[in-house]
Amino acid sequence: QVQVVESGGGSVQDGGSLTLSCAASGRIFSINAMGWYRQAPGKQRELVAVLESNHGPNYADFVKGRFTISGDNSKKTVYLQMNSLNPEDTAVYYCNADVNGWDSKGQYGALDAWGQGTLVTVSS
Repeated sequence: QVQVVESGGGSVQDGGSLTLSCAASGRIFSINAMGWYRQAPGKQRELVAVLESNHGPNYADFVKGRFTISGDNSKKTVYLQMNSLNPEDTAVYYCNADVNGWDSKGQYGALDAWGQGTLVTVSS
């Protein structure tokens, strides 16, 4: 079983910065990818950035040049540095972990886990 916990959300002014942190825990053998998604009110959840173990980072077009994803597989952590925030970035940000490990029944395989989300509010 895998758990994912995010932290670092909050409220900032237009143009401000925030850093989100995410840590995965549990019976994890290896990490395939860890990434950040967001869901704004009335909208679907969308990819923000993902860090794949074999391919490096990928970003949604709307955050390129503003957000940076980084991580440490040995610590099972991923971070999202967000700069030049604007009100359109207001959303609940979720961390996702795509790992190989053991579930609650002891079965080994690919596991996908989500955090509870952290709210980012950008005011104009």
